[in-house]
Amino acid sequence: MPSAVRFGVNYTPSEGWFHHWLDFDLDSVRADLDSIAALGLDHIRVFPLWPYFQPNRALIRPRAVEQLLQLVDAAGERGLDVNVDGLQGHLSSFDFLPAWTRTWHRRNLFTDPEVLDGQAVYLRTLAAALADRPHFIGMTLGNEVNQFSAGPPHPDPDRASSAQIDDWLERMLAACEEGAPGRLHLHAEYDATWYQDDMPFTPGQAARRGAVTAVHSWVFNGTAQRHGRTSVPTEHHAAYLIELSKAWADDPHRPVWLQEVGAPAPLIPPEHAAAFTEATVAAALDCPDLWGITWWCSHDVSRDLADFPELEYGLGLLTNDRRPKDSARTLARAAREHHHTPAPRSTALIVPADPAVRSLCAPGGPVFEAFFRLTADGARPTTVLDARADDKEHLAARGITEVVSPDQVLPIPQGETRS
Repeated sequence: MPSAVRFGVNYTPSEGWFHHWLDFDLDSVRADLDSIAALGLDHIRVFPLWPYFQPNRALIRPRAVEQLLQLVDAAGERGLDVNVDGLQGHLSSFDFLPAWTRTWHRRNLFTDPEVLDGQAVYLRTLAAALADRPHFIGMTLGNEVNQFSAGPPHPDPDRASSAQIDDWLERMLAACEEGAPGRLHLHAEYDATWYQDDMPFTPGQAARRGAVTAVHSWVFNGTAQRHGRTSVPTEHHAAYLIELSKAWADDPHRPVWLQEVGAPAPLIPPEHAAAFTEATVAAALDCPDLWGITWWCSHDVSRDLADFPELEYGLGLLTNDRRPKDSARTLARAAREHHHTPAPRSTALIVPADPAVRSLCAPGGPVFEAFFRLTADGARPTTVLDARADDKEHLAARGITEVVSPDQVLPIPQGETRS
């Protein structure tokens, strides 16, 4: 665990969005990075689009890799460390998969031997190219790749068992390690991993595979709809996912990275985004063993681009012409002023270890509701698996002195706001 929490942003290029890889303009990238560095943040997460970098299973474009290195070097020159996502995958409602996995060449992303070979070579190639860059943090396998593995919501899922997903994670993480030994390599999924009973990506995999646990917090998952924009559940949802992940971790002090969190309109109106940012960040910083907070995202999506969900256009901390919003100033202030090391959370809610009933932890479920009732009442809850609720050594290592069943806690009323 680093001595200080990291503060960063998911880099969305102001010109061309992630299609900028097709017309890569290093001067434009440098201007974007200048506007990020001016906020006092210390890292970015970047997204090479997989079909642009590996359009054929046997072709990883050298020029694309070189452009990625140019971006990483430019970030380093501005004091920004870089995490690189590999298998893009899925971004802002669009899927980006190479043609050699779709339609006439339809093959399962998680189980087909040739696809696995291609993925592993690609991840290893990117990691090896980046390995000697001092500002390279490590690889994330891809952005929310679990959304490909189950339907609904995906309209054309690549179905796999949890055992097959475990094999996939092990092989892909090993490929990253082979390419860049000793770096911080991880995988990242959206919150169905924690909430959806039939999701083959499991909480145990998220909390045990890779160097850190990544959580992605979006309150459009029913939280803000159910409880409102200024409610305890909405403002503490990111903290809840951080603490929920700890139930499944074997390491009592495993670092957790809040790798994505943002203020989605209209549930969080633009005029309230700064207040939501302040409350969300403050709650997350009260979680022990937090590796970092990486806001989604750096720059707004240009209105010149079509077909994005409406909320995607305004998620940036900076406008499309690189002007900081109030939410950017809020995050910058938190990065500048944060020096607090939180005490252990001593009250733990019991969570069922069986991933087939993880919906009990989802919005509206008893674990979810009990967590926020305790929070509203001034407690600082965490979670523990039912299988570990009597493990005194584990509880002591985490600083837990009280274990509570969700049915012992009254639910929080819908719409209740913070005091």
